[in-house]
Amino acid sequence: MQILIVGIGALGGTIAARAIRTGLPVRLAARNTDSAEELRRSGLRVSGIGGEVRADVIDIAAVEDYGKGDQFDLILLATKAQDTLEVAPRVLRLLAPGGVMLPIQNGGVARVLADGLGEDRILGGFSNLGATMVEPGVYEQKNAGHLVIGELAGGVSERIDWVARTLGRAIEVKTSSNITGAIWSKLLINCSVTTLGALCSQTMRQYMETEAGKKVFRRTYEEALSVAFATGTRLERLAVDPIPPGWASNVGIGQRYESWVQEMIAFYGDVKPSMLQDFERGRKTEVDFINGYVVTLGHAAGVPVHMNATITDLVHQIERGVLQPTQDRMNELADQTCNRTHGNRI
Repeated sequence: MQILIVGIGALGGTIAARAIRTGLPVRLAARNTDSAEELRRSGLRVSGIGGEVRADVIDIAAVEDYGKGDQFDLILLATKAQDTLEVAPRVLRLLAPGGVMLPIQNGGVARVLADGLGEDRILGGFSNLGATMVEPGVYEQKNAGHLVIGELAGGVSERIDWVARTLGRAIEVKTSSNITGAIWSKLLINCSVTTLGALCSQTMRQYMETEAGKKVFRRTYEEALSVAFATGTRLERLAVDPIPPGWASNVGIGQRYESWVQEMIAFYGDVKPSMLQDFERGRKTEVDFINGYVVTLGHAAGVPVHMNATITDLVHQIERGVLQPTQDRMNELADQTCNRTHGNRI
């Protein structure tokens, strides 16, 4: 059994260090030769939740330096979403017979890869593991999170159990017989909690203290939820029920909806949005695979997605340096879009 981890950023580096220290047969792929050489000299170090580990000797090379003689039973794709779509076809040739790739990005990445490369080669997965990269090779684990994995076609399989047992030696791994529903439930959070927090440079708890924030959150979430249902998705409960009270009607839902919002805030409300960290570091975000993915599917299904389209455009403008994250963003969004009518309402 051989494992290749592609992408040694916060998530990939944390998983890699813990996997190497448990004795798993892990090799690493960096974006280029210089990055690989830097990490080979420094090794990997993880602190924070889960305890400190060091991996001083690592087997790492640039992606392009791996050849046909290198065969892997599992390739874990831990790069940014846009990089994953570029690198996955390049490492497909490195899969051993019966081998699988496991992308762990948010949004529609796994589905896009499966449609392009074949569902028999691609598993579904995402991470609830919070980690930051202090500097290359140095990481801090922020929570006692886990990976969720499953077959995109649904159901259970021997290979999912095998991957869970193997990676479970290093980090917690949970399996799902409805990974598509679980990915969508996480996507709803990414669209409304992560992206909105990044746009206004606030946590969910902070922006939900304003009427504008409440309105924008609600519209963003309900648009994404409508698209999920339009695509036939059966959602899975994660930390909070993904379907707000009263989705099917407006009868007597006020207090129950507010209680549901408070559950969301209790779990996600104080997390600094990862997309905001991308803004701060001048990096391209994954918005095209989050709100942008909802917009693409919404247009195809005839579901109104004006709020998510507006949000996606704003993120792109911030990436280009045209705009900056600001606490006034919620007021602007509320003024621009919250008066529009929309099909099914919470």
